[in-house]
Amino acid sequence: MSRTGRTRRADQTEQVVRLVHDVLGTDVVGVYAHGSAVRGGLRPHSDIDVLAVVRSRTTAALRRALVDGLLTLSGGGADTVGGAGGGGAGGARPVELTVVVASDVRPWRYPPLCEFQYGEWLREAYERGETPAPGPDPDLAVLITAALRGDAPLAGPPPAEVLDPVPHDDLRRAVADGVPELLAELASDTRNVLLTLARIWLTLTTGEIRPKDAAADWALTRLPAEHRAVLAHARAVYLGAETERWDGLLPRVRAHAAYVVTEIERRRPRPR
Repeated sequence: MSRTGRTRRADQTEQVVRLVHDVLGTDVVGVYAHGSAVRGGLRPHSDIDVLAVVRSRTTAALRRALVDGLLTLSGGGADTVGGAGGGGAGGARPVELTVVVASDVRPWRYPPLCEFQYGEWLREAYERGETPAPGPDPDLAVLITAALRGDAPLAGPPPAEVLDPVPHDDLRRAVADGVPELLAELASDTRNVLLTLARIWLTLTTGEIRPKDAAADWALTRLPAEHRAVLAHARAVYLGAETERWDGLLPRVRAHAAYVVTEIERRRPRPR
């Protein structure tokens, strides 16, 4: 990434942190980077991933204020099919902001509660005026694990002073529990879904959380030849090496996803 790109990302991250403090004030315990930025570097289609920990519940008005600010700060559509979308200043990356209440995740229990989440896949709903409500979110197990391993505070104390480690069984359970929601977005968010399925397969097999392109590398060596093309294309687009085009591959996308889901289900943790 060029110096200009790094500076733009740093400025955008600082704007997200400032927005969190402006809206939530002294209730903020800490703000932490996670995702590609702390797992080997941002790729052309990577989000800026931020986790904020707060002391108490938010109101609908506060959550709406976060949404309104993020609709402006976040670059629209880098994780949608074709990379198109509205919103955000030119060159801005998409932002994923997650807010949790400290007492909801420490001491740890499953499933954890998410207080607020913004992501570009939700932009259309938010532009219609919808406001996110708190609710259980298994994916927080992955996000918190990534924040702890990344150890990249943007504000406040180190994450290990604020967050409990997620038990290995809960991490595996969380990635498996997220599969149905992912599959519902296969047609509208093809690249991201395929790469995320590869990462789930890897995590259930190895216990590791790797960047999407590294997970795709791992999966490609384990896929039958007939299922490699769609994942290879998703990886190449993610790295900026190819233009996103699914027309010729769409008939093979569902067969690929079905194969990977079968591998995931073979490794799904047994119910307690």
